[in-house]
Amino acid sequence: MTAPVLVNCGAVTHTGRRRALNEDAQLASAPVFIVADGMGGHEAGERASAAVVAEFSALVGRESLGLDDVRQALARARTAVEHLTTTGAARAGSTLSGVVISSVDGLGYWLAVNIGDSRTYRLADGELEQITVDHSVIQELLDSGEISADDAQHDARRNIITRAIGAGSTGDADYWLFPAERGDRMLVCSDGLTSELGEERIREVLRSEPDPQRAAAQLAAEAVDAGGRDNVTVVVVDAVSVATRPGTIVLADDVDDDTRPRAAVDARAADGGAR
Repeated sequence: MTAPVLVNCGAVTHTGRRRALNEDAQLASAPVFIVADGMGGHEAGERASAAVVAEFSALVGRESLGLDDVRQALARARTAVEHLTTTGAARAGSTLSGVVISSVDGLGYWLAVNIGDSRTYRLADGELEQITVDHSVIQELLDSGEISADDAQHDARRNIITRAIGAGSTGDADYWLFPAERGDRMLVCSDGLTSELGEERIREVLRSEPDPQRAAAQLAAEAVDAGGRDNVTVVVVDAVSVATRPGTIVLADDVDDDTRPRAAVDARAADGGAR
């Protein structure tokens, strides 16, 4: 049986210029493409993100995954992170963002998952769309109209997240299920990329570099050159072949109106944790 989506992918992670440890972790092996950004200090963040990736690694090699598969892996990851012992005051925690290959009636779909402020984007028809919605104080202020997008770039609260795996958070992840199309390019990244490069530059790189590994490497290198204030992790996934038919975006059953992607994606289809 042929997988519903066949892909090429690339992944790069870099400690950056100012951090002693790389607390990011990534997994880029079909059908799972995720980034986890750890937090907690005293190596707790490094261990937390690694624990998240370890639980999802058990899903590698399958042709496709369903919502229950991802939920169960996330539940195991939460348990693993919560059981980490730490020597500092901060509790271990991690973000999680990414996509897995899924199917509906044998047709190719992406299933995106997000908790925290790492992000998943889709480049389609030359346009870059943010699929996920940050779980952050800044995002809440943007949604309420209290600050502008320009102000958000310099706000001191930009690293405070409102949901995480661990770190005392019990907030749920959000999920989006939507049809894959041949030529889709998915980008999954930690905030070390988006805090250094604007979306226009990210789009330019994704459009101009056809090889996913080279695209990931270029984005990470530019983020480091732009300041590298945080760890940087980039995963790029290209849909080479898709079992598909025309369709509109479908949201997983438990996705609520408050956490749907904003208009660009809709048209096509607080607790704990600070970092």
